[in-house]
Amino acid sequence: MILTIDIGNSNIVGGVFDEHGELKFLSRLATDHGRTSDQYAVEMNSILQLNGVAKHDIHGAIISSVVPPLSAIIAEAVTKLCKKRPLIVGPGIKTGLNIRIDDPSQTGSDMVVNAVAATDMYEYPLVIIDMGTATTITYIDENASFMGGLIIPGVRTALTALSEKTAQLPQVSIETPKSVIGTNTVDAMRSGIVFGNAGMIDSIIDRIEGERGKVKTIVATGGMSAEICKHCKRKIYHDPNLLLEGLFLLYMKNQPKKM
Repeated sequence: MILTIDIGNSNIVGGVFDEHGELKFLSRLATDHGRTSDQYAVEMNSILQLNGVAKHDIHGAIISSVVPPLSAIIAEAVTKLCKKRPLIVGPGIKTGLNIRIDDPSQTGSDMVVNAVAATDMYEYPLVIIDMGTATTITYIDENASFMGGLIIPGVRTALTALSEKTAQLPQVSIETPKSVIGTNTVDAMRSGIVFGNAGMIDSIIDRIEGERGKVKTIVATGGMSAEICKHCKRKIYHDPNLLLEGLFLLYMKNQPKKM
C-alpha cells in the first residue's frame, strides 16, 4: 500500500491507496508546528491501526507540502514509521506536466499535484479550483499544459479576517442562508461569503474563457468547495480527493521501470 500525505496550512490530510489505486481511507490532522517527528509518527501509527492497516503494509510514501518547515519533520516521521524514505513533491520529481509559467520552481506543489490528477481524469482545457486556506484557480490548456492561475484568500480565511478586523461582526459558521438578502448580521455574513465566492468563481471562469476560449471541464476540490460550488451557475465536478489521487499517480510515475 502507498501512503499519501498533503501538508496544508490548516490540516494534514493522509490517505492510503492499494496497488490498484483504490483509496482505502483518509484522515485529517491539525497542522501543528510544535509537534516533533516522533509525535507525528505515533499519531500516524494510531491512524493506520484505527483503519486496519499495519505499518509494514506500507510499501512507499509521497508527500506534498505548502508548509516547508514541516516537510522534513513529516518525512522523518514517515521514515521512522515505515522504514522507507518518502518522495517529496518538488524539483527533480517527474510530473509529466509542461509548466508554462515565468518560473516553474515557484509553482505550489498542491497546484502541481492537482493538475497531475485532473489531466489524467478529466477532459481539457480545464479549470481546477482548490478551496482551502487559500483558494487557487489553475488553468490547463488544450495541450494539457499548466498555464498558470489565480491565488485568492480562502473562504474561511476571509471570514475570519472580517470578524477579527471589525468590532461588531461575530465569528460565524459557514452555511448557506435561506436568502441572498440577509435579514440579520449572521445571515448577511453567510450570504456574502457563500454567494460572494460562488459569484466570484463564475465571473473568473467567464474571464478565463474570454481570454483563452471555451473550457471543457471545471473541477473543484478542497474543504470549502462542496458548500460553495453547488451555488455556482457553471457545471462543476466535485472531487474531494483530487490531490491524494494526484499524489498516488506521481508516486507511480516515479517508480523505476521493471525490465
